[in-house]
Amino acid sequence: MEPTKRTHAPAPDLRRGNLFAGAAPAQGEQFDKLAELRNVTIERILSSASPNLELYDQSQDEWVVLLRGQATLEVAGETLALAAGDYLLLRAHTSHRVVATSAGALWLAVHIAD
Repeated sequence: MEPTKRTHAPAPDLRRGNLFAGAAPAQGEQFDKLAELRNVTIERILSSASPNLELYDQSQDEWVVLLRGQATLEVAGETLALAAGDYLLLRAHTSHRVVATSAGALWLAVHIAD
């Protein structure tokens, strides 16, 4: 008796990619939405050596981890130096900006809306 072969078709909405693929932009940051699930958005952020210095005040909570490189953030008036592996939880309406990044700094951000 031959064993039964099982094949599993991928889910129709299966998305696959590589977080480390692609080159850093010449200036600013590149934001790539990876998934949107109910009230959660997951995005990849790839930074140049010249961030845009925009001040953010978001209506949702954000958890962010620096996967590669170095960065300096200003969060609610405090300067924070981050290295690969460092993560941060930014509660809704916490003012923050990216002050400096190494070229090719790579982030993973999770936005959680109410």
